[in-house]
Amino acid sequence: TRALLDLLGAPDRRMRCVLVAGTKGKGSTVAFLGSVLHAAGVRAGMYTQPHLQSYRERVRVDGQAIGPDAFVGLVEELWPHVESWGHPEMGEPTTFEVTTALALEHFARSGCEIALLEVGLGGRLDATNATEPELSVITPISRDHVAILGSTLARIAREKAGILRRGRLALLAEQRPTAASALRAACRATGARCQVVPPLRDAVLPLAGEHQRQNAALAGAAARALGIP
Repeated sequence: TRALLDLLGAPDRRMRCVLVAGTKGKGSTVAFLGSVLHAAGVRAGMYTQPHLQSYRERVRVDGQAIGPDAFVGLVEELWPHVESWGHPEMGEPTTFEVTTALALEHFARSGCEIALLEVGLGGRLDATNATEPELSVITPISRDHVAILGSTLARIAREKAGILRRGRLALLAEQRPTAASALRAACRATGARCQVVPPLRDAVLPLAGEHQRQNAALAGAAARALGIP
């Protein structure tokens, strides 16, 4: 993914990137944060999955999905890079890797100041982790994709912690003890500045479900960390 982004002129390096990993609540956290940024007048791109009706929903600017013409145009621009891929040792780019590059190129061309990137699977080896996030967010962790990420919460948490960066802030949801311990160890090992964010208690939220209090709290803390009042 890094090689593909560099072929496009490194669009991700023309904006501030936020990575959101975890098992549950990634999409809601991105949606909350995107709404806050939009209300504050900050142009933001959101890369999420899965889509509901159109694949284009995965790539949005200020909440609006990329248009059909823009999507087709970017696919046509990217395709020659895929066809003439010069890194056989890496394998051919996957659909998710190409879409990640497409999304970031669209965000850059749209003048986005911030890119909100939902991690697809795990964290350490996910395509979105080819970027250098200014801020990392980890939502609640439970057992998911155990055949790939590992059969224990600790191993899964370590994979999610792959989005941490030395000296940079990471916002962590409250976790089960095993996952929390693994994340604390990862923070120490990477030198990331980690902060546990408790759920909101009394706020009225637009999305139903008690679990949304944690997602909204993470989004609020992320907005403050990005300097959004």
